[in-house]
Amino acid sequence: MYPIILLSVLGIVTLFLGFSKSKNVLLPSTLVFLIIALVGNFVEWNQGPLLYFYDMFRVDNLSLAFNGIVLASAFMIVAISGGFQNDADSEPAEYYALMLLSLVGAIMMIGFQHMIMLFIGVEILSVAMYVLTGSNKRNLRSNEAALKYLLMGAFATGFMLFGMTLIYGATGSFNLSQIQAYVTITNAATPSYLLYAGLLLLLIGMLFKVSAAPFHFWTPDVYEGAPTIFTAFMSTIVKTAGFAALYRLLDSTFAGAYDFWWLALAVIAVLTLLVGNIGAAGQNSFKRMMAYSGISHAGYLLIAVTAISQPSQGAIVFYSIAYSLATICAFAVLLLVSHEKANNEQLGEDYDAFNGLAKRNPLLAFVMTVSMLSLAGIPLTAGFWGKFMVFSSAADRGIIWITVIAVLMSTVGIYYYFRVIMASYLKEGDLAEIRVAPMFKAVMVFATVLTILFGLAPGLFEGLI
Repeated sequence: MYPIILLSVLGIVTLFLGFSKSKNVLLPSTLVFLIIALVGNFVEWNQGPLLYFYDMFRVDNLSLAFNGIVLASAFMIVAISGGFQNDADSEPAEYYALMLLSLVGAIMMIGFQHMIMLFIGVEILSVAMYVLTGSNKRNLRSNEAALKYLLMGAFATGFMLFGMTLIYGATGSFNLSQIQAYVTITNAATPSYLLYAGLLLLLIGMLFKVSAAPFHFWTPDVYEGAPTIFTAFMSTIVKTAGFAALYRLLDSTFAGAYDFWWLALAVIAVLTLLVGNIGAAGQNSFKRMMAYSGISHAGYLLIAVTAISQPSQGAIVFYSIAYSLATICAFAVLLLVSHEKANNEQLGEDYDAFNGLAKRNPLLAFVMTVSMLSLAGIPLTAGFWGKFMVFSSAADRGIIWITVIAVLMSTVGIYYYFRVIMASYLKEGDLAEIRVAPMFKAVMVFATVLTILFGLAPGLFEGLI
């Protein structure tokens, strides 16, 4: 509960800081605010489960772990966003405030105990993302991406609300505990088709938020059109919050109807893996590749959700950590390279932009290499153990066929991730030495070290939740 209160207050404070004459105070103050929220998040560790706001919001170790991932990811993304202050046309106070306030929505999604709390959380997060996607007002791609995201997001919200309405009609409640009791007792004796229809519609809305196929069509265009820093924000924080909400919904509420929904979710997971990996293999733009990569990783996470069990809970948390670390590092390097290319009036968002990166910028090449290896699931990186845990949870549940397909799709991923590595080390380019700010460098090194550390010793994570 504390992060919600702190972020709401500190987000408003950030807006008022925008009236100060110097923009230089905004970045450090936002980082301090995120540290305060992160510390406040773990005050209630091992004290749950606790219920707040008329039993509409739940705090337990699992929700606190997801909150920690979201807040730490936000801290790293804000730390590499110093370019706002150098743009005379930007209003960094508005951007930072929106980012802080959007985290309130993410945390509501993670800890919701009532359907209305889920809806409010989704809308707070989504509306902020619509605005941030179109924040580059002079860029037509950014405007188009924001409009597309808004329109398709509105349709998805409609499906989600209709699903909630049908679930309420079947169960008479929006509270997860009461819905769970209905699903376990009443629905088990006399199946309700109204409940099943509501669940499917609700899942459609939720799967849109995490870029699962066939609800993924917005993702490549939005990722490509949005400013890179906000692409990093939505690809990590929105996905983590979405899967935390999806897991809470299916594990604690609709586990009694597992025989109804598991096969549909498994088919969507396989379709998401196919679309994500095959789509990424055909891209020349790095940002569009990362968009399809995000779709494919949604497929891997859906496997863990499909195999609802105690191992899958740890798998989703660990996978979210590994994916967030690698993705933030990848977009951080892209930010630096694309900025350097833009100064030379060149496009800097395709694979060729990384040609010869290792020759003059070995640190950036190493960070990008570790990120790509982790996303590909290569051993000795956190991404390998994340996929291993996901596949193990599916195997424990007896869903072997989906594990086989996922392993095959992982091999496809090696192709497009290694294209970046090959461009950095094996191709000649005209990149000059790129100056990296100390904070920027610290974030990349920290995330890279964690990626390797969790790859070498994944046991450090065990027992935390």
